[in-house]
Amino acid sequence: MVLIAAAVCTKAGKTIVSRQFVEMTKARIEGLLAAFPKLMSSGKQHTFIETESVRYVYQPLEKLYMLLITTKASNILEDLETLRLFSRVIPEYCRHMEEAEIAENAFNLIFAFDEIVALGYRESVNLAQIRTFVEMDSHEEKVYQAVRQTQEREAKNKMREKTKEIQKRRLEYSKGNLKFGSAPMDFRNHDYSSPYTPLPVSDEKKPSLSPASKPSISVKAMKLGGKNRDVESFVDQLKSEGENVVSPPVNDPVLTANSKVPPSILANIDDVHLRQEEKLIVSVGRDGGVQNFELHGLVSLRISNDKYGKIRVQINNNDDRGFQFQTHPNVDKELFKTRGQIGLKNPTKPFPLNTDVGVLKWRFQTRDEAAIPLSINCWPSENGQGGCDVNIEYELEHPDMELNDVSITIPIPMGCTPIIAACDGEYAMEPRKNVMIWNLPPVDSSNKNGALEFSTSNARPADFFPVAVSFHYDGSYARLKTSAVVLVEDETPVKFSNEAVLYTEKYEIL
Repeated sequence: MVLIAAAVCTKAGKTIVSRQFVEMTKARIEGLLAAFPKLMSSGKQHTFIETESVRYVYQPLEKLYMLLITTKASNILEDLETLRLFSRVIPEYCRHMEEAEIAENAFNLIFAFDEIVALGYRESVNLAQIRTFVEMDSHEEKVYQAVRQTQEREAKNKMREKTKEIQKRRLEYSKGNLKFGSAPMDFRNHDYSSPYTPLPVSDEKKPSLSPASKPSISVKAMKLGGKNRDVESFVDQLKSEGENVVSPPVNDPVLTANSKVPPSILANIDDVHLRQEEKLIVSVGRDGGVQNFELHGLVSLRISNDKYGKIRVQINNNDDRGFQFQTHPNVDKELFKTRGQIGLKNPTKPFPLNTDVGVLKWRFQTRDEAAIPLSINCWPSENGQGGCDVNIEYELEHPDMELNDVSITIPIPMGCTPIIAACDGEYAMEPRKNVMIWNLPPVDSSNKNGALEFSTSNARPADFFPVAVSFHYDGSYARLKTSAVVLVEDETPVKFSNEAVLYTEKYEIL
């Protein structure tokens, strides 16, 4: 069969949702949909209507119609079977067959329609598979938001470090420890009208300035804490798009003389950039045993040059643990299954430009303890004096991983002040939240285990659960690797950049 379009319309003929599956002009598809209610005016009760060029196959859904438009050469029995599957999909997302609810869930319905039909031909899927494929799409926004928050948090930490460095430099400069003009200055764009700007001097004679006579820096230049909204929003936008932005020492006299940030401040990414994001959800019993281990991953493609719009991405999958992969509806599934390549179903069309496009996602669930990257053993015991002695240990289970920003949060009973006996790393108390936060240096093969020991009064062993863990890993848990990017036309290699990150959304010892 060749399915031209699928639509949900009212019995009055108003189209609520429509999805076309073959190349056709907008005017043509609108004309076909507009003709359907006129053909129904005869009052005949059939499941299909034929015209000179197309066949309408429809099924009533309370106040609505589920409508398929096919060619006349298609098999009517296959058309009716496909129609029944379309009709079963709609109640999955709409409790009431009403216009407002159909419109509200339009995108979910379109995603489901795309799973049933590809390029006009029926896919071999059932209702359960459609439900699984569409539900997986709901993770994309959460993954993006979580990774963005992680990037912003890392950027803020770098900004704080850079602020301290700038303040130290300003202090040294004010004390005369730095010689003004010791760094090269660009005088080509200098404003010589400013009384505070030194004139360029010849190489033969370089006047030395005493600390008292050193020119002051103009307060109109960029400064920390100022309300330069344009610069802040620009930097935040770059960070949200995955750029590695290192903040310049904006009060440095060398930089503020020109009031411009050198181009080398921003790390370069290529015109084709791939970002791999993985989200980890883990629940482990306090006595051992994995209650839940769930990993969700997404590969996003960003193209910033239109000449690289028509490409294919070679993905090497070295995992043998049973990951479930799903490509975007517009990506050629068979191409990925047979050759491990990401490419559009229609190779003549380019990928979207200047936007992050999720092209591949995956899911992995297990209860195998070997899957856990970091194990936590929390052992509180009563000390016979109404309190508890608590021992907590961590151990890296995957030596090939390096976990950064590792933080372990332990509940502390209200009113208790822990007495620390031993601590690998650093700890901090948050009395308002009644928790102790144990911060660790990077956990890798050289620092694969450590312990924290403390005691409290007026406590029971159950008071120290659940223990929450957070970290991130700059790599792929799924062992996916982008090995090449080529043009569709002639398979010319294309230079690309990529990044990978794994982070914890929920990691608890219950």
